[in-house]
Amino acid sequence: MPELIQGGFSFTEGTVFLPDLGVLRFSDIPASEILELELAGDTISVWRPNSAATNGNALAPNGDLIMCEHQGRRVSRSPAGAPNPVTVADRYQSLRFNSPNDAIVRSDGTVYFTDPTYGLGGGTQEIQFQGVFRVTPAGDVTLVDDTFSQPNGIALSPDETKLYVSDSQAGGLFVYDVAPDGSTGPGSMLIDADPSDGMAVDDAGNLYLTTGAGIEVYDDTGVLWGVLAVPEQPANCAFGGPDRRTLFITARTGLYRVELAVPGKP
Repeated sequence: MPELIQGGFSFTEGTVFLPDLGVLRFSDIPASEILELELAGDTISVWRPNSAATNGNALAPNGDLIMCEHQGRRVSRSPAGAPNPVTVADRYQSLRFNSPNDAIVRSDGTVYFTDPTYGLGGGTQEIQFQGVFRVTPAGDVTLVDDTFSQPNGIALSPDETKLYVSDSQAGGLFVYDVAPDGSTGPGSMLIDADPSDGMAVDDAGNLYLTTGAGIEVYDDTGVLWGVLAVPEQPANCAFGGPDRRTLFITARTGLYRVELAVPGKP
């Protein structure tokens, strides 16, 4: 059973481990804060206040933090040591994004992210679909897929040849082939699963999907291994710790962790 590190948050999301600093960062969306867990002593502090209701976070190859800002309607980045965000992308074909939700970064710096309407609030939806996008290292924004109900969690396979995306409204986990230049082929359903939120992938390619049942674990062919029960419904998870075998879980009001046998990419 996962261990509670700390509770009392509003709604936690966006787990990402920074190996160079040895800290975990995660979002409290309603509080509009990005928090930081120091593993030594399990102390938690605010790393980025006024985070524009950041949801998902991801790690860039150079150590920068990539952030999906609901209120800012953009993907931003900050150096690992200082919360001074600059824009990665905020528009597609001159139209503002809905509310970027979750992101993953390839080893060459390509950013993939989901753009549902969950954080749009009273804002005008300028892009008339809920899409998945790619931002090249040069800053060019291209469309991966515009057929989702509400795209949410996103991850890459360990060899970065597969991109995974979950639909948190219609359900299903979808997979795309990734070409050497970072472009993607057509998507197909890998798992006909219930709606899921964020996800993680371990070094063996197993997929950890956060759902109403807990964390559902599938192999890379879509076969269900089992379900990891969590005291609260999880929203996201990420591997971390010195040996990368700790799965950190954001679950509504709490931050949890559990030790696993197979390590995963932070």
